[in-house]
Amino acid sequence: MRKKVFLVVLTLFVSLFPTAMAQAAAPTAAQLLAKTQSCSQISNGKYKTDEETSSTVSVCGANGAVFWHADMDIDCDGQRTTQCNEDTDCCFYPDTAFHTSTDQPLNAAQLPYIVVPSSSSIWNYSSSGLRGGGSCAVIYNGKVEYAVIGDTGPTDIIGEASYATAKALGIDPDPSTGGTDSGVTYICFKNSTVSPIEDHAKATSTGQSLATTFLQNN
Repeated sequence: MRKKVFLVVLTLFVSLFPTAMAQAAAPTAAQLLAKTQSCSQISNGKYKTDEETSSTVSVCGANGAVFWHADMDIDCDGQRTTQCNEDTDCCFYPDTAFHTSTDQPLNAAQLPYIVVPSSSSIWNYSSSGLRGGGSCAVIYNGKVEYAVIGDTGPTDIIGEASYATAKALGIDPDPSTGGTDSGVTYICFKNSTVSPIEDHAKATSTGQSLATTFLQNN
């Protein structure tokens, strides 16, 4: 009987051990932030965080990634949901720049994604190796959420993510009153793709792996 119980416990431990190790090895917010304290600016100028603010945000280059420190505005575009629609968001638009594997707009209420500025003379995200479905780590108040590049925004404003991203980080996700004015770091990994784009579990595992490599190479 003891032998049988031991074997059951051993089997359970072995099955859970890889998961436990993966969780233990996931980069922390502090580790990632430590690699973004200095900026090698790659943008041709700086971005605003909102229409009424001055241009203060640089896009910075690193080995295998680009990053920026900004605010977070709430993107509720894409599929209509209880959280995201014309009634909850004055600026709701029923589409996103990048689509699901079945060619549907993304679901901002369910999928953590970020918004990158549309390409302009300030910065062309695709020239930095970023693309729709690319992997990013979003850091706020000691938390890390892995997201995909899901939409594009104004050419001169930076710092926006989906309802789901904000909610996961403990930021008020309401598209009308939510968001935060500062304290958000976005790290996007070059030449990365999460496929299908709507698979958040895959976005998380891919992001954790790329974040580990980022720590090693910077």
